[in-house]
Amino acid sequence: MHRRIIVPSALAASLLLAIPASAADYVPGAPGIGDSYYPTAGNGGYDVSHYDLRLKYQPATDLLEGTATILATTTQNLSRFNLDLGLKASEVRVDGRRASFKATGEHELEIVPAVPLPKNRQVTVVVRYAGKPSEFKVGGWSAWHRTPDGGVAAQEPDSAAWWFPSNDHPRDKATFDVSVSVPDGTQAISNGVLQSQSSRLGWTRFNWRSNKPQAPYLATLAVGKFDITTDTTANGLPVLNAYSKDLGDHAGAARASIERTAEVAEWLEGAFGPYPFNALGGYVPNVTSGYALETQTRPFYSPRQFANGSNVSVVVHELAHQWYGDSVSVRDWKDIWINEGFARYAQWLWSEKEGEGTAQELADYVYAVRTAEDPFWTVKPGDPGPENQFHIAVYDRGALALQALRNEIGDEDFFTILKGWPQRFAHGDARVADFVRYAEEVSGEPLAELFDTWLYEPSKPAAGPSAASPARTAAAPVQPKSWKKIAATNGVHEHDHR
Repeated sequence: MHRRIIVPSALAASLLLAIPASAADYVPGAPGIGDSYYPTAGNGGYDVSHYDLRLKYQPATDLLEGTATILATTTQNLSRFNLDLGLKASEVRVDGRRASFKATGEHELEIVPAVPLPKNRQVTVVVRYAGKPSEFKVGGWSAWHRTPDGGVAAQEPDSAAWWFPSNDHPRDKATFDVSVSVPDGTQAISNGVLQSQSSRLGWTRFNWRSNKPQAPYLATLAVGKFDITTDTTANGLPVLNAYSKDLGDHAGAARASIERTAEVAEWLEGAFGPYPFNALGGYVPNVTSGYALETQTRPFYSPRQFANGSNVSVVVHELAHQWYGDSVSVRDWKDIWINEGFARYAQWLWSEKEGEGTAQELADYVYAVRTAEDPFWTVKPGDPGPENQFHIAVYDRGALALQALRNEIGDEDFFTILKGWPQRFAHGDARVADFVRYAEEVSGEPLAELFDTWLYEPSKPAAGPSAASPARTAAAPVQPKSWKKIAATNGVHEHDHR
């Protein structure tokens, strides 16, 4: 018989393993995820993997009732944690046990579980809640649109708090199941694929699934009466487009634009690589806003986008975001250029493809028509500030940066980068600095100075995106044929963001 001898240090270690962490080792999760522009956006202490939303919405009263089941993993020892929610919670359970909770701040739901949660623990959180989304405002701002026949959730930089509890920041993506019950004769539109629908006792339930990671602000809900068209792409992806039945004079132009979604997506695959999601489409509710939004797999379009006729350019912009902004999202909202600069450049490439002006001609025109004194040049696309997050310079000067890159490294490396980037960071997030490093890696060239000139200097660059371009020195720059349609989308994301 051999007696095991435990030396003092080993004994101490074994005792530490046997003793559970003290209360002092458990601390609250941060009420913000750490975004430099929006400190209260998102939350710390956990990562969400899936949202299961079971909702009931009454268009006549704007009453939304919901049960959200959230699957998450703790990233620290948690004594309490927050969710972002503007509606009123009535019950919260964590791993099946009732948790205490209270509303704090503008949109925080502060939750204290019955038992503290250790790090790396898989957790199930169930929140029952209800309210009228149109009555919830943040500084007078709303992400919820009331329509004559229902309501719509679609906004940026956040919209989730108006209709479900979440960790509302692009840094924490998750898959979604959205099940919505609405009165018969009314439809509920959301992201991804419609799995099923059924009717009972005057209500119809629609079950949607988005099976790839999705930022909470890219989740959308539209309830109303729609004309719906369906199809499949050559690759077998389902296409679903929805148009409010009361679009009036805008109806024809909206359809003429959005029914080209599959065609545009197929073309974008040639520039950006394989389409990253499980469905395609778009929807146009009867809202009074003027913007569009890249809600994942099913972009939102305001009718006013088509006030002057069809405009496929806006469809190009929002579908380009499926790669740049949705699959690869911003790590921090100051990195907005990796969304908007690329979506605008996609419009320039579409113009080139349609024979209505090359990307170089558009770049020359943008550079020439803005004098050095124009405040446009003081906005830095690489870090524009929250007040300028959706400034036209982020779009046009952001696209100029890409044309300058294309001219510097040549088409072969440039288009290799455009295709490779969405693959390198697929279904994740990234910073502007990550793109700069990736472009240098692919091209083998030092590019920091080029990007600094076009993204960070608060002045007009001394030379245009192509110093050899004759159009740049012309007294009266020639306006490309596509310019008016592209310019018509300048307000594509101009809305009452925070």
